[in-house]
Amino acid sequence: MEEEDLNPKKGPAKLRDLDSLSIEELEEYIAEMEAEIRRVRADIEKKQRHRAGVEGLFKRG
Repeated sequence: MEEEDLNPKKGPAKLRDLDSLSIEELEEYIAEMEAEIRRVRADIEKKQRHRAGVEGLFKRG
């Protein structure tokens, strides 16, 4: 794991230069971004389930 992966990024992500990419490379780039979106959504769902479980512990009482 890279050190930069451990520190959350702040601010907008740097945009990739699309002018130099071919159609095939652009389609591959889209596929990579869609895979990353799925990964992030799965992590959000996991964290929401965890939060709901923790909140449930504190509401029982």
